[in-house]
Amino acid sequence: MRLHLRISLAVIAAALLLTSFSSAAGQNPPRSAQSAAILATLNQQADDWNRGDLAAFAKGYKNSPDILFIGQTIRRGYDQMLAGYHTSYPNREAMGKLTFSNLEVQPLDERFATVTGRFYLERTQAGGGDASGHFLLVVERTDAGWKIVRDDTTADAKPTR
Repeated sequence: MRLHLRISLAVIAAALLLTSFSSAAGQNPPRSAQSAAILATLNQQADDWNRGDLAAFAKGYKNSPDILFIGQTIRRGYDQMLAGYHTSYPNREAMGKLTFSNLEVQPLDERFATVTGRFYLERTQAGGGDASGHFLLVVERTDAGWKIVRDDTTADAKPTR
């Protein structure tokens, strides 16, 4: 009787374990609504960039004199940030095709989060050649959605030949 009970319990435990593994195996853990909304903002920026629409791309930033962009120079405020993009990417060829990878959202609270990741610009030689690097963003939840308020972007060194 005791052996029969042990076998029955073992079979039940194995069945429960297999059921939980099989139901979890094909599913990714659900993304929080906050992270999904932030990533949607970045995806929209990449789409806008790839259409050559810098004005639409810039809408991913908070339109405020308080934002900060750190790259080769430090730009303060929305107008300086946008002017810097227009200087660095004066035409469609210089903009190339933008992709993001290794995106990781770290919520700080209900209003702020950080995003780390990598960018890659595929461009012709005439457009400046390919470029890549990594970034750290601070995003803020605003009435208009998630907006970048701090952008620290570092380009990878270009290989020397």
